[in-house]
Amino acid sequence: MESIENGILELISGHGIRKLVMGAAADKRYSRNMMDVKSKKAISVCQQAPAYCHIWFICKQHLIYTKEGALDANGTECRQSSQQASQNTETGQSNHSRSQSFTLGQKNHPKLTNPAQDLLRRACSVTFGRQGGKSPALALPDNDGRPSAPHNMSDAEGASNVSSASSDECDTLSRSTSRGSLLSTYSSSGMVNVGLVSFDRTEGSEIGSELLTLPHRKEDPIHSTPPSVLAKASEGLYAEELRQRKETEEALAKGKEELENIKNEKDEVMEELHIALDQKKSLERQIADNDQMVKELEQKIISAVELLQNYKNERDELQLERDNALKEAEELRKSRTEASSSHMPQFFSDFSFSEIEEATQNFNPSLKVGEGGYGSIYKGLLRHTQVAIKVLHSHSLQGPAEFQQEVDVLSKMRHPNLVTLIGACPEAWTLIYEYLLNGSLEDRLSCRGNSPPLSWQTRIRIATELCSVLIFLHSSKPHSIVHGDLKPANILLDANFVSKLSDFGICRLLSQNEDASVNTTICCRTDPKGTFAYMDPEFLSSGELTPKSDVYSFGIILLRLLTGRPALGITKEVQYALDKGNLKILLDPLAGDWPFVQAEQLAHMALRCCDMNRKSRPDLASEVWRVLEPMKASCGGSSYFQFGSEEHCQPPPYFICPIFQEVMQDPHVAADGFTYEAEALRGWLDSGHETSPMTNLKLAHTNLVPNHALRSAIQEWLQQQ
Repeated sequence: MESIENGILELISGHGIRKLVMGAAADKRYSRNMMDVKSKKAISVCQQAPAYCHIWFICKQHLIYTKEGALDANGTECRQSSQQASQNTETGQSNHSRSQSFTLGQKNHPKLTNPAQDLLRRACSVTFGRQGGKSPALALPDNDGRPSAPHNMSDAEGASNVSSASSDECDTLSRSTSRGSLLSTYSSSGMVNVGLVSFDRTEGSEIGSELLTLPHRKEDPIHSTPPSVLAKASEGLYAEELRQRKETEEALAKGKEELENIKNEKDEVMEELHIALDQKKSLERQIADNDQMVKELEQKIISAVELLQNYKNERDELQLERDNALKEAEELRKSRTEASSSHMPQFFSDFSFSEIEEATQNFNPSLKVGEGGYGSIYKGLLRHTQVAIKVLHSHSLQGPAEFQQEVDVLSKMRHPNLVTLIGACPEAWTLIYEYLLNGSLEDRLSCRGNSPPLSWQTRIRIATELCSVLIFLHSSKPHSIVHGDLKPANILLDANFVSKLSDFGICRLLSQNEDASVNTTICCRTDPKGTFAYMDPEFLSSGELTPKSDVYSFGIILLRLLTGRPALGITKEVQYALDKGNLKILLDPLAGDWPFVQAEQLAHMALRCCDMNRKSRPDLASEVWRVLEPMKASCGGSSYFQFGSEEHCQPPPYFICPIFQEVMQDPHVAADGFTYEAEALRGWLDSGHETSPMTNLKLAHTNLVPNHALRSAIQEWLQQQ
């Protein structure tokens, strides 16, 4: 039926089933703590079954719940009825143990259904035909439930015939009904109740019973048949039904298997479909992401192209501005050259490249006395004067602008501690300086060539001279000059160890505003250049070059003069020594016995100059000079000539006049580029000479230009004597 529970209830009611075993739940739902019915069908049957039906609910061979039967089909108590039936049966057996007659039906049983009646008829007809005569009469109940006597037999004959159905036939009946059973009950009147019960499935997959009771119907004696024959007929029908059921079950199992396969295939297809859909979504997301990325990249490319075009336009504009600036600078230089030659004194001479080659013996390596990123320096003899020739390389860090800047600065600035620029050769990017015998301060601090070390007195004097020339440069008008590359290698020493500051290729001219306040810091923004260990940290980070940048470099040089140690990391070493009170350990012992008070004073001042914040660095004119000048005075003049050699007391050769062969008092430059004593050269010209005293070539003109730089140097040297 469509509703299994309703079908079971109909069977219970239709057949008066009093005892029933039913599943409480599927086996897989069994647990030890299971106390109640779980199956919806079992719950429905338990709640709606007649009260007289006693039901056992089981699960996985365990009794779970029992519904006690209260009343039978007629409304009487089941237990009492069963006891009375048992007593009647026992009484009947004792009174009629040998002469019982089999009777189908009992008054308490419902009527048989039509299939059961047909079964009995077929069984009786088969038995009757087989015996070919009379057979033992089988008393069937009539419609009112009472048994009827056989038509052609007396009661005695009936009892006799029944008795003739020996116990062997009963055994045969019980054996033939092992799967299904004939339930017989003896009544007190000697009648037998026979019920046909449905047979259990051999697989044991379902537990249930179907009680078919024979209806009370009167039959003719001709249709009665013995129980053995009826049992055999029932067994045959049962076998046929079992075979059909088996085929049906096999077909059902096969259908279930096919259905399961189809379901599995469906699940696999659905799973593949889900995977495909997920992959599709993932690909769609990737495509969307790629599209977005492509759009972003396209936008970036467009922006980059626009930016590149802007940079290109800016580059073109800057190149145009540079070209215009170069043209203006060239025109300005020419105009200044013309003005200088006509109105202003010229402090240096122009030399030809052939003269430079001759002076350096075609740039003989043996005459090379120095080399750096700018180029090489040669010692040479130019116009009978010993000079230092600086030749810039084509790939030099100093280009044409730096070359011209150094010429402009050194040709206009004169100071005893500035190197003297004698001349230049623009076509070969060559500068000609006075030759300084003792090389650079870097060489002397490292005692290069086994040269004797500098005394502490000389070191204090060099520091004072360097402070003096820096004050001079920073206070120049209208432009303040910042050297930008202050280091011992750019401080040269003459024969008397007088310091000369050189290498102004990367210096910067800073415009001074007269209306600016005292606290205003003038600066120039430029790319950092120079030697790292001596460079101002703020200049490195911001690109702003100020006079305080030279102060930082000056502080590093002071520390090197004190300790003789390398520049890198020297500030931390000195600061640590001062904190620990161990400054004496750091002082350079080669300089002699330093006066500790002065050395400590210099160390503190040098660390102030090296402060990371340029605003905290001291002012050279108002603070540093006030410390150094008294120290220089306390050293005495004898310290300049500590070695006692007559060679160090001789004047430099360019101090000597080529005509008088004496130290010049008023040096002047003639048209041939040589410097003479003004009185000597005028006497030469007044005597009618039109040629150079040195080259014997005709002079281009007879104008004389005072050489103020050389005159200042001579005056300084004379004061030291």
